[in-house]
Amino acid sequence: MLSEKSIEAVRATLPAVRSAMGQIASVFYDKLFTAHPELLRDLFNRGNQASGEQQQALAGSIAAFASALLENPGTPPETMLSRIAHKHASLGITPDQYAIVHTNLFAAIAEVLGEAVTDEVAAAWNEVYWSMADALIAIETRLYAEAGTPDGEVWRDYCVVGRLPGNDVVTFLARPVDGSPPPASRPGQYVSVQVELPDGARQIRQYSLSGAPADALQFTVKKVVGRPDGEVSNHLHERVAEGDVLRIGAPFGDVTLGDGDGPVLLASAGIGCTPMIGMLNHLAGTGSPRRVIAVHADRAQGTHAFRADLEQLVAKLPNATAHVWYEDPGSPWPADRTGLVDLTAIGIPEGITAYLCGPLPFLRAVRTQLRELGVPATDIHYEVFGPDLWLGQD
Repeated sequence: MLSEKSIEAVRATLPAVRSAMGQIASVFYDKLFTAHPELLRDLFNRGNQASGEQQQALAGSIAAFASALLENPGTPPETMLSRIAHKHASLGITPDQYAIVHTNLFAAIAEVLGEAVTDEVAAAWNEVYWSMADALIAIETRLYAEAGTPDGEVWRDYCVVGRLPGNDVVTFLARPVDGSPPPASRPGQYVSVQVELPDGARQIRQYSLSGAPADALQFTVKKVVGRPDGEVSNHLHERVAEGDVLRIGAPFGDVTLGDGDGPVLLASAGIGCTPMIGMLNHLAGTGSPRRVIAVHADRAQGTHAFRADLEQLVAKLPNATAHVWYEDPGSPWPADRTGLVDLTAIGIPEGITAYLCGPLPFLRAVRTQLRELGVPATDIHYEVFGPDLWLGQD
């Protein structure tokens, strides 16, 4: 909670800080990586730094947190904090790293805003930062304890025991090298995977768990081709074989399939299908009687990962249906399932809980449709791969 004095200072300066936050974030990362080049090499996603997405996500999260404190001083934005904390926990972030961020972030604020950063303003935003940092540290401490890694030591060596290729994807099965059982996970969670690249960097990426076999972790990786190509995904596709050892973190992720017997919607686009397949695997494996509506959108049949798995898993469930849209099917396909997803065409029952994963345009479109169909915002949960540029937005 902010002091009354700080609330007024933050309220007065928030518009200026918000408008400059993108520049502040850029200067911050320049300073951070100059002082600590190992963080860019071995912790931060170099691709997201190059694209500017990480800078946008940082700027959005700080501005959203400050706004939330002003609107509800005694109530921190728990959903936003949980999302960030799970990402941090998956990387093994520790409390001492928040002090490093603080030093470089406030140096960037002072450089960008100049004389506008009076002692009073600096003290107020210092409160904002440590309110957010302390809340995240508390959540991360709890997550580490629940995962059995109280010191944030989430990394273990795993041996690749299976490698299953699919449409532009590879599914890996990996077991702990020390022979211990794999950690427990919830449907919808992800793991961090760290690989050593040819230039010596040890880059980390998160991949959704696409199933939960008893004796291994199962995660799926889509090969990323573009500008730039995916450093880690391509390395895993081209260089990692059965018998190789990978450094993998404990499972985390706040968008997980809830318990209960109410209806669920699993809506995905592209490689966003991986956590949904994980959820379907769980539902089918437990013989769930729940009403399940699986919706997927893709460019074409040939790019649809887990297409056969979707059909097979839905067929195993007594009260499940699948609805698939292709933008360019490339072969005969129903006209009413060509183009973009239209939820009005399938009927959404009352009391449904929705889980979404895919690109931001897809998430926004499906969420809008659900809200127009009367689904409460609190019953719509989304996962986005990479920096969450939607964070803090309604």
